[in-house]
Amino acid sequence: MFALRLSTDLILRSPQFMNACDEYELDLRGNKVSVIENLGGTQNQFDSIDLSDNEIVKLEGFPLLPRLKTLTLNHNRISRISKNLEASIPNLETLVLTGNRINSIEDLQNLRELSKLKRLVVLDNEITKLPDYRLQIMKLLPQLRMVDFKRAAAILASEDVEMADS
Repeated sequence: MFALRLSTDLILRSPQFMNACDEYELDLRGNKVSVIENLGGTQNQFDSIDLSDNEIVKLEGFPLLPRLKTLTLNHNRISRISKNLEASIPNLETLVLTGNRINSIEDLQNLRELSKLKRLVVLDNEITKLPDYRLQIMKLLPQLRMVDFKRAAAILASEDVEMADS
C-alpha cells in the first residue's frame, strides 16, 4: 500500500473551517499519511488539526505550533509517542487517539510533559482492556480533567468507593 507524504501542497489543498467547538480546523483525514511532517506549512494558523484515518505510527514530527489546542488522530496505527512534545505543541488541551495501537499505560508516559492537556481519548485501543485503565491514566497524567469522556472527579470518586468497599 502506498503512503502519501504530508506535503505543504496537501496542507494547502485540505479543507479549513471553523468547527463546532469554534476552533479553526485543518482537516487532513484519510490521506494515507504515515509520518507527521511539514506542519510548519500551517504557519501556526490552526487551533485544531484532524489527522484521522491515516497510517501514522508515531506521534512526533511537530514544529512549534503554540496555537494548536486540539489534535485528533482517530484510526491510525499509533503505538509510540515521542518525547518533548511540550516544546512543539505546548498548549495542547485535547488529544483524541481512538482506534490506535496504544497497549499500555507506559505508552502514554511521554504525555506527562503536556502540562495543559485536559482531555484524552483512548477508546478502541488495547489499553482499555486493562482494569481501571482510566484511573491508571489519571495517576500518570494528573493534569487531565477528562479521560474517554468521563470526568476526572467521577474516575477518582469510583476509586474512593472501591477502597471503601475493601
